[in-house]
Amino acid sequence: MNLSELTHVAHGRDHLNTREFGRAINRDAQTIRKNLCIEGAAYGIRPVKVRGRLLWPVAAIAALLAAEELAA
Repeated sequence: MNLSELTHVAHGRDHLNTREFGRAINRDAQTIRKNLCIEGAAYGIRPVKVRGRLLWPVAAIAALLAAEELAA
């Protein structure tokens, strides 16, 4: 996914749920949860917990995608 697609998925929100985050970085939601359990973060991003749900900051996801685009 690129940055313009991320903007479309976010719909102006500041955070995405785990499924949306996984879709953005082309990973399964369970893989993200596993990385969070093992490392305390997933791909360098720490979520915010709200009522037992994990919410991932769109700005951090955008930075991750931008770094991947530069590396490619």
